[in-house]
Amino acid sequence: MLAKLTKLSEEFNIVVLLTNQVQADPGATMAFAPTVKPIGGHILSHASATRIMLRKGRGEERVAKLVDSPDRPESEGSYKLDEGGWADV
Repeated sequence: MLAKLTKLSEEFNIVVLLTNQVQADPGATMAFAPTVKPIGGHILSHASATRIMLRKGRGEERVAKLVDSPDRPESEGSYKLDEGGWADV
């Protein structure tokens, strides 16, 4: 199914958005180990070119972290969702 979605995105030049819920990883005891792990495993990671992790910030603020990209460095940005849609914080 993931290969079919990849083929469709390339054939029609469209974006395919996949979601993968994460959960806390209590076994992550190493200093630089990720504190969350994907519930769906790492299959979606391998099938994705760009990965963004969304999390809640302070108050109404939300944070989008670029985790993996073929042409961008890791970075984060803050945003909020309101009646008008996405807005910079």
